[in-house]
Amino acid sequence: VQLQASGGGLVQPGGSLRLSCVASGIDLKDWVVGWFRQAPGKGREGVSTVSDGDGKIWYADSVKGRFTISRDNVKNTVYLQMNSLKAEDTAVYYCATSYLSITYYDPKDVQYSHWGQGTQVTVSS
Repeated sequence: VQLQASGGGLVQPGGSLRLSCVASGIDLKDWVVGWFRQAPGKGREGVSTVSDGDGKIWYADSVKGRFTISRDNVKNTVYLQMNSLKAEDTAVYYCATSYLSITYYDPKDVQYSHWGQGTQVTVSS
């Protein structure tokens, strides 16, 4: 199983980025897929998730209305569209999968078994 996260970069406040999480070895539609982030000196926090099956979606309060998670089952990819970026969004972003449907809600990193390598997002003027 391999998850490949990409799409990070340097962007000015108010800008946008789209992160991609491509999987090999598993079919992402059968898994809960989550985006997490870790800022310098802080723990890893859940940002957004999409469940298996009916595709329930969860967002952290800090990103609601600005970030959108989506799936492309044909490409076996999950995206995180990030708009209106703020300096406090600066972090390494990871995608991860969980086989337990309930873990889509208010996710904790210990609940997720497969992890991508992370992609750096820096929001700065």
